[in-house]
Amino acid sequence: MIGQLTGLVGQIEGERCIVDVNGVGYVVSASTRTLAALPQPPSVARVLIETIVREDAIQLFGFATTDERDWFRLLTTVQGVGAKVALAILSANSPGELLLAINAGDKGSLTRAAGVGPRLADRILSELRNKVAKMPGGGGTVSAPGVVSGPSVENDALLALAGLGFRRAEAWPVLSKVLAENENATLDLAIRLSLKDLAR
Repeated sequence: MIGQLTGLVGQIEGERCIVDVNGVGYVVSASTRTLAALPQPPSVARVLIETIVREDAIQLFGFATTDERDWFRLLTTVQGVGAKVALAILSANSPGELLLAINAGDKGSLTRAAGVGPRLADRILSELRNKVAKMPGGGGTVSAPGVVSGPSVENDALLALAGLGFRRAEAWPVLSKVLAENENATLDLAIRLSLKDLAR
């Protein structure tokens, strides 16, 4: 079982790269995020590997960070999410964005990934909602937007930002920062400050 490769990045094309380790070229599939983080060939890189063995093939999946690898493992536990779809999700969302999206029930963030339709997105949200606290950055500390009890500036601002076309996963970190820095902010002020940050 291969867990890591350190070697020359020989070629990057499409959704995979070749890592040359002592003259042996390993074909490694990876997310666009990981591929973008690799140095230009022929530089040396270290890639974390998840090995999947099937009857007809041995496939290597590479990750720039342990967070991304852990999310890959979790995503592939969901029925209907194979390795290719998991990589597509990780290409569309960073581990932090995934954590926020699942906590927020943000189906739109998941359906941006190739191969993920509304039904599969619903399944991912329902199956992983109770598991994400154990994931990197989880720890049960991330509040789920839209599940705050009672009327609040926070809830109303999130709804307003969603109405302006911002995904909850991107609006929530900005809004929470604004509210933390402006404790008694009115709804209007919270929206204006959030929009200023989101427009950058």
